[in-house]
Amino acid sequence: MRYLLCLLFCLMAGIAQAAPANKAYMSIIIDDLGQSPERDSRTLALPGPVTMAIMPDTPHATDFARQAHKAGKTVILHMPMDPATGPYAWHPGIAIEELARRLDAALVKVPYAAGINNHMGSRMTAQREPMAWLMGELQRRHLFFVDSRTSAATVAAAEAQAHDVAHVSRDVFLDDVRTPEAIDAQLQQGIALARKQGSAVLIGHPYPQTLAVLESQIPRLKQLGIELVTLPQMIATRGNQAMPAHGKHGRYSNR
Repeated sequence: MRYLLCLLFCLMAGIAQAAPANKAYMSIIIDDLGQSPERDSRTLALPGPVTMAIMPDTPHATDFARQAHKAGKTVILHMPMDPATGPYAWHPGIAIEELARRLDAALVKVPYAAGINNHMGSRMTAQREPMAWLMGELQRRHLFFVDSRTSAATVAAAEAQAHDVAHVSRDVFLDDVRTPEAIDAQLQQGIALARKQGSAVLIGHPYPQTLAVLESQIPRLKQLGIELVTLPQMIATRGNQAMPAHGKHGRYSNR
């Protein structure tokens, strides 16, 4: 049934698909987890519903996925895509059967994954055929998708929308510049964007500087009028619509 998965997320979230004008929602995803128990534990201790994006080709992926799930956090698979390398990475030209095998293996490594986002993937997410296949597969598995938007040429979110797959797109990267001042400035940009358009999706990494900023600033979000929500809640809030920076009239530009 069309829109079934998106409607399921709406029921789970218990909030309207369109954010009221006086509401501002934010979701924060931390990528590249599973490599360091120390950094993983510090990330897990962040206050609020921060999403844990775990790489399958890391030594602690499975254990940390179980730990994060037990702690009540949303777990997603941080799927390696070209130019990323390794046994799970997707690259242009690989047969669909091999892409499926790698996806299956990666999901085994990251139990309790509720969805996936792309690790790197600037070339891969621009490939329409494999992205269309991926969205059909995610719909079959009842998993959602987060387009990390590592490339302006991405068609991943557009294919998710075309296949009625529950999804969101990233708005702000927190830590392209790894200084506390730059990271805080990016967080402030996310806050301003959430106020302007009703919601913002932020992605960061378990760098000490990023975690320090989030540890100090997440507790202040509520008093700033920002509600930190889970990814399923964010999906329900946006209702599979593209944000203004990603398209027009709710439809993605790269269709």
